[in-house]
Amino acid sequence: MRCWFSILYFIPHDWTVVMALYSPFVSRVTMILTIRVWLKRDSGQYWPSIYHTVSSPCSCMSYHHDSRRIFIGQDNGAIVEFLLSEDFNKMNHVKTYPAHQNRVSDMVFSLESEWVVSTGHDKSVSWMCTQSGSMLGRHYFDSWASCLQYDNDTQHVFIGDHSGQITLLKLERQTYSTVTTLKGHEGSIGALWWDPVQRLLFSGASDHSVIMWDIGGRKGRTLLLQGHHERVQAVRYLQLTRQLVSCSADGGVTVWNMDTPREEAPQWLDSDSCQKCEQPFFWNVKQMWDSKTIGLRQHHCRKCGKAVCGKCSSKRTTYPVMGFEFQVRVCDTCYDTVKDEDRTALATFHEGKHNIAFMDMDPSRGLMVTCGSDRVIKVRHTISPITHWWSDRQSLIIGD
Repeated sequence: MRCWFSILYFIPHDWTVVMALYSPFVSRVTMILTIRVWLKRDSGQYWPSIYHTVSSPCSCMSYHHDSRRIFIGQDNGAIVEFLLSEDFNKMNHVKTYPAHQNRVSDMVFSLESEWVVSTGHDKSVSWMCTQSGSMLGRHYFDSWASCLQYDNDTQHVFIGDHSGQITLLKLERQTYSTVTTLKGHEGSIGALWWDPVQRLLFSGASDHSVIMWDIGGRKGRTLLLQGHHERVQAVRYLQLTRQLVSCSADGGVTVWNMDTPREEAPQWLDSDSCQKCEQPFFWNVKQMWDSKTIGLRQHHCRKCGKAVCGKCSSKRTTYPVMGFEFQVRVCDTCYDTVKDEDRTALATFHEGKHNIAFMDMDPSRGLMVTCGSDRVIKVRHTISPITHWWSDRQSLIIGD
């Protein structure tokens, strides 16, 4: 039995897939650690043109198309830079950066600033100069830093961590400042996506939810999107069609229509008694004693946010305008206000047919590529705007 973990990118305008692969045997004696570049041949099939072995397991990758530079993060904390040849048949080593003391979890390369910004399991984010190879700065967190997104124009970086928080830093060449911390997820952050045009940040987490953060609006507006049954591991926002694509560990792919008015989910209210029938909750000992009643369990209505008991919130409904594509608990009063047209879905659901660990898209050609723990890369042809996709255009078997 083998455990597979791979990272891939689909190169725009070229039928090329770049992939980093890690496959440790259970015995931990022999390990396969490779970077592969797959080219589409005249026959229509993909074949690996480059099969490069590295010294430490590959944990993440960043590819810059215009300069053909590949940055590979490794389990030993190093980042290795390679340069691809124009025909994608050769790859030369450029530099090795001592970025972290533990596994590199995510990274991005900025050609404008000549920085490589990375996060790691040593609970830090670091930024290094790709010209000199020197460390420019580092910031530590209380939890593992799991993913990041970087804004080239303003040199701001968003870092998601295992506590469920997203930290926004302003980076300078020799210093940095903390701008804010975004809190909304109840599980570790698995994926981030930054849209620099609308200045929207999208995050997916192990709590099965996606959150849209309106950074540009400067009003703290957030939209909660619940349409997965497992942890969210990839998100992509398509600016042209105003659609958000999110993928979860169980292979579910959800396409969200973001070009429609949506409402913010309310904050849950605190109360010692039901805000509908005024019966005490089980920790409200004084009211229980005065009324000679047994305390009730507290629930919350997803539509109004009020604290209610089970009797006053016996109904369930979908409410897509607030992001609830699955049935959720609402109080009886709010249930009566939800009309049939309010239950119309604002997202479509698709089956990825394997555990999706990573996803990339080329919207200009309507192509999506995913990799999973089944040693398979799937290339799919989608229709823009995404309403459905055809059967898998091609599956690449990674092999032993």
